[in-house]
Amino acid sequence: MNYAATLAVLVVLAFCFPLTVRLGAQLGVPEVYTASALGAILTFALAAYLVRWQVGRHRDTLERLETARSQVAADPENPRAYFVGGEHLGTILLRLDRRREAAEVIDRYARLGGARESEIIALREALSGAERRQHRAQGKEV
Repeated sequence: MNYAATLAVLVVLAFCFPLTVRLGAQLGVPEVYTASALGAILTFALAAYLVRWQVGRHRDTLERLETARSQVAADPENPRAYFVGGEHLGTILLRLDRRREAAEVIDRYARLGGARESEIIALREALSGAERRQHRAQGKEV
């Protein structure tokens, strides 16, 4: 669903809510029931939309991951092959919570001759941040 369609749905819901409450009151349905039913429907619609959005975002990330992997497999000595749309393969792996694989990719990237030192440092900092978050989460679970 695009932004215009989302906005149109919100406008229709905002317009229909008072009318539905008034119609329900005229038919003898208390406003609380009408508002509760509409609230439940809106909550369900919002939850469905958020789930679809998250799934779409995850699917896009997986597609970028596959593109980056194929680029690296085709030309493993090219530092630019590790980037897809300006995002490094290691960063994509960290977002998918694949720290071990990300560490291997970052180490391979660091050994390349044309890799920038600033990019390597940023990737290693992101990796250590992900590992710290994991250790903190494990500490809270115990």
